[in-house]
Amino acid sequence: MSDHTKITASHLCRSAFVYIRQSSAHQVECNSEETDRQYQLGERALELGWRREQVRIFDEDLGVSADGIAHRSDFAHVASEVAFGRVGIVFGIEVSRVARNNDEWYRLLDLCG
Repeated sequence: MSDHTKITASHLCRSAFVYIRQSSAHQVECNSEETDRQYQLGERALELGWRREQVRIFDEDLGVSADGIAHRSDFAHVASEVAFGRVGIVFGIEVSRVARNNDEWYRLLDLCG
């Protein structure tokens, strides 16, 4: 099944979010290819039919640990926008790293569903 068959007009009328994440400043500094690969997801959104002005990149959480101490404002923003139905798709790589714990991750998945 092609990627395009799952995307409807309802998806395309909303935003495409790209959540970019690496857990530490060291990872950001030493693994720039991974960060670049994540930014390229914005281009994938364009390939799938979203307009450039609909694609939003969330990268303020780069280098912010998910250990429970730091607040990750972009993750919170992505989750709230999904909850309000303003997002047609969320892109991410190695998304198991997105949340501090399984509860956050599954809550976001549930909202996306």
